[in-house]
Amino acid sequence: MKKLAMGATLCGLLGSTAVSAADLTVALQDDPDILDPHRGNTFVGRMVFGPMCDALFDIDTSLNIVPRLAAEWAWSEGDTVLTITLREDALFHDGTPVNAEAVEANLDRAMTLPESNRKAELASITSVEVVGEYQVAITLEAPDAAFLANLTDRAGMMVSPATFETTGEGGLVCAGPYKFVERIQNDRIVMEKFADHWDADNYHFDTVTYRPIPDTTVRLANLQSGDLDIIERPAPSDMATIENDPNVVFELVTGLGFYGVNFNMGNGDRSQSPINQDARLRDALNLTIDRNVLNEVLGMGTYLPAYQPFSTASWAYNPEFDGGERDVERARELMAEAGHETVSFEILYANNSAMQQLFELVQAMAAEAGFNITLRPTEFAAYVDEREAGNFEVSQFGASGRIDPDGNFHRYLACGSAGNVGHYCNDELTDLLNQARVVNDIEERKALYDQAQRIAAEDLPALYFYYTPRTWAYSANLEGFVPYADGVLRLAGLKPKQ
Repeated sequence: MKKLAMGATLCGLLGSTAVSAADLTVALQDDPDILDPHRGNTFVGRMVFGPMCDALFDIDTSLNIVPRLAAEWAWSEGDTVLTITLREDALFHDGTPVNAEAVEANLDRAMTLPESNRKAELASITSVEVVGEYQVAITLEAPDAAFLANLTDRAGMMVSPATFETTGEGGLVCAGPYKFVERIQNDRIVMEKFADHWDADNYHFDTVTYRPIPDTTVRLANLQSGDLDIIERPAPSDMATIENDPNVVFELVTGLGFYGVNFNMGNGDRSQSPINQDARLRDALNLTIDRNVLNEVLGMGTYLPAYQPFSTASWAYNPEFDGGERDVERARELMAEAGHETVSFEILYANNSAMQQLFELVQAMAAEAGFNITLRPTEFAAYVDEREAGNFEVSQFGASGRIDPDGNFHRYLACGSAGNVGHYCNDELTDLLNQARVVNDIEERKALYDQAQRIAAEDLPALYFYYTPRTWAYSANLEGFVPYADGVLRLAGLKPKQ
């Protein structure tokens, strides 16, 4: 049996070669959190859910919303009642039908389960009514401009109601083209083709295995050796190597997400750190970061500098909020105004090579102004738990990006929102973001986001460093690979070259 380089052992299920007519192996940067679309909260989790859990809707490569489990849909006058007619040939992996009752049960679970991370995405729902075996009417309290976009993701993914109590690490029963086989934490997640899927003919692998490999060098080495078929987020420094290898293909598409840091401003005792209590210190830290250096050194020109939650691929992007040059002297002045010559704090981040390189650079840049930063790399699942528990001062802050701006802003900075792990709360900002949810006119929504951005620029609950390109490398023995701006791998049409 082949071995993965540097000691990572290839799953025995897949045999001795990666690309064959039956098997596909994909390497992820991190190990996903809980395998439940209602409770999951990580980008790599979205990657794994994609093949297993069909949603009501999906997107195309132009970010248009297209049907998936839904066959047709219509809005009432006033955009407060969404009637969805389901396709009648969709089955859960346990053989039960994906019908209106199942949709009602899933939306209810996502809205009421105590540990659900979908509550904010579905908060506008006032009722869900079964109006036919395959037709459901969803009534909203007010128009929700992001609602359909939310249903393209985990909020719209369907789990068999018969398995609600067992969903999680012990097994996931959804309605996608692949069904869950096993998970070994920090090693692999294995799924096999679901023969009764309504679009089974468009999926060409019998098994798909996802392997968490945090080190970019190890991911690439195993792709080049043939032990992996696809790797996500190859290191930008390896782009030239990949492009010069005739056995590997490199893909890049403009993404919607970002990386930066967020501050613990109200989640437990560690929120009392000076950096979290004084916006002048956060502004000073911001001024020490040379985003052009991050782009050139880490991104090899692919990490476009970020100062706001919206990349240039989003209609909500506003160049007004892009920052100026690095200014260490002004950073020192702000620290002195706040009564500090030096400021110490810790950055919590996921232990992978990309984040390690980023925060080592941040640490060195900030030191020039008097910031003494301690780095705390943590295994990914533990990193997620530590953030939720408030056991951090400053943390890695990343979003994979959503097709609607609400998912990049409200989710992370609105009072009480699921992704707001630092418990920042500004009522005026939250009110503006809530208003933006009920306006369908893009210009009106953009004006509201601009107002909210001005508040965020003063409070600085988060700093944005760079926008994430969506990069992939894969075996030249594959064909039909299509990258999407949301960074989620879609397997339809992907197959070995004949």
